[in-house]
Amino acid sequence: MMRRSKTISLAEALNDYISEMKIGHRLREISVIDSWEKIAGKAIASRTSKVTLKDGILTVYLKSSVVKNELMMIREALRERINNESGSEVIKEIILK
Repeated sequence: MMRRSKTISLAEALNDYISEMKIGHRLREISVIDSWEKIAGKAIASRTSKVTLKDGILTVYLKSSVVKNELMMIREALRERINNESGSEVIKEIILK
């Protein structure tokens, strides 16, 4: 990184680094996975065995077929909620397993 003549805040430095390294999208993906319980709720999160996100596809592995059926009905609304929460279209599709 080049030396700058002006002083910048740590937040600005981190944003510059994230931009230069092109890792902003991956950080948003990690944030979505980390906030699954908050987004889906404790009842659903407790019946989730694993959540993965790759190339805009959120795959949710569930322990309960009942919960899977319930999520199938609200899958699109859940996708929109996650994208709104993250501030960009991180999720293009949700797959329930």
